[in-house]
Amino acid sequence: MPRFRLTPPTMVFLLLLQGVAVVLLFGWYVQLPCGSPPSQGKVHVLLLSSWRSGSSFLGQVFSQHPSVFYLMEPSWHVWTTLQMPGARALRMAVRDLMRSVFQCDMSVMDAYTPAQHNMSALFMWSHSRALCSPPACQLTPRHLFSNETECKQKCDRPGLQGAEEACRTYSHVVLKEVRFFELDSLYPLLQDPTLDLRIIHLVRDPRAVARSREQSAKALVKDNALVLEQGNTKVDDTQYRVMQEICRSHIRIHERAMLKPPDFLRGRYKMVRYEDMVRDPLTEIDSMYQFVGLEMTQSLQEWIYKVTHGKGKGTKKEAFQITSRNAADVSQAWRTTLPHDKSCLEIDLLEILFRPTYLTHLKISTQLNTYERLWSG
Repeated sequence: MPRFRLTPPTMVFLLLLQGVAVVLLFGWYVQLPCGSPPSQGKVHVLLLSSWRSGSSFLGQVFSQHPSVFYLMEPSWHVWTTLQMPGARALRMAVRDLMRSVFQCDMSVMDAYTPAQHNMSALFMWSHSRALCSPPACQLTPRHLFSNETECKQKCDRPGLQGAEEACRTYSHVVLKEVRFFELDSLYPLLQDPTLDLRIIHLVRDPRAVARSREQSAKALVKDNALVLEQGNTKVDDTQYRVMQEICRSHIRIHERAMLKPPDFLRGRYKMVRYEDMVRDPLTEIDSMYQFVGLEMTQSLQEWIYKVTHGKGKGTKKEAFQITSRNAADVSQAWRTTLPHDKSCLEIDLLEILFRPTYLTHLKISTQLNTYERLWSG
């Protein structure tokens, strides 16, 4: 019988190899939740934006796709249920809720909804075509576009089992969120082997956001308090302070994703300007679809054209609804309605948003002109 002798170098190599294997297996065990399989090809998409930035339209662009299970702002449940001092204290709870929803585990909602709840307990549930289509509801065939009003009337069901079952049948799970102000708290999701997470970061000219927020001020009061961490802010300063934090958060997110990002974030982040999306919607939306592995269809092209080439700019009652409007006009409406003294919410808001070093020595008027060009293409 032949004998094998291991030389000292060979033994050292084998011991090192064994150690590496143990570390890798342990790392996998730690990151993989008990009983959770790998993502199995399902893609998870986070539409990350801020209030009044066109995110509802972007959400519908994904919701109406036949391969997408979509939910609008599940974090709303956390923010309206937990009594915390502000957004920072709530971000981990929001992240953990998102992880469960991405994995089609709707039991996480039990902590944030009434004991005996219907599908309608989910925030803006009827905005999700998937909840108006089989298997959640027989109203709208998957290849057709849903109608929110009809869905509300015919698709409300006891419990969330229908939502959970429907979620499992789609290749893409898409969540739209406006309550994240940095990327760091999302790192565990990006590193989770059960998720294949892509982030689409939607930004909009803050002057347009400010004008839109003024028109929807009452609906944003509670969110404003959480954004500001319930600080001792004068009422007159609330709008300015919230806009300041929103602008800073967009910078934090974009810089973290683009300036020396961690390896697990590379190739999984895409920034989109609202102004570009409404100027050339088919091109921009097709680019986003490609980024997450979705195909543009002829019916989607026709729907996108219809909702972006309507007449008018929409009414105040339609502020949170998706109706057929002239999207390009809507995106520029702030130019004729925002008073000149509020057009940039003070010069330091401009500096917060862009902070290019080559602007620091210029006069304010020059800075404003440069700022204008950055957003007008």
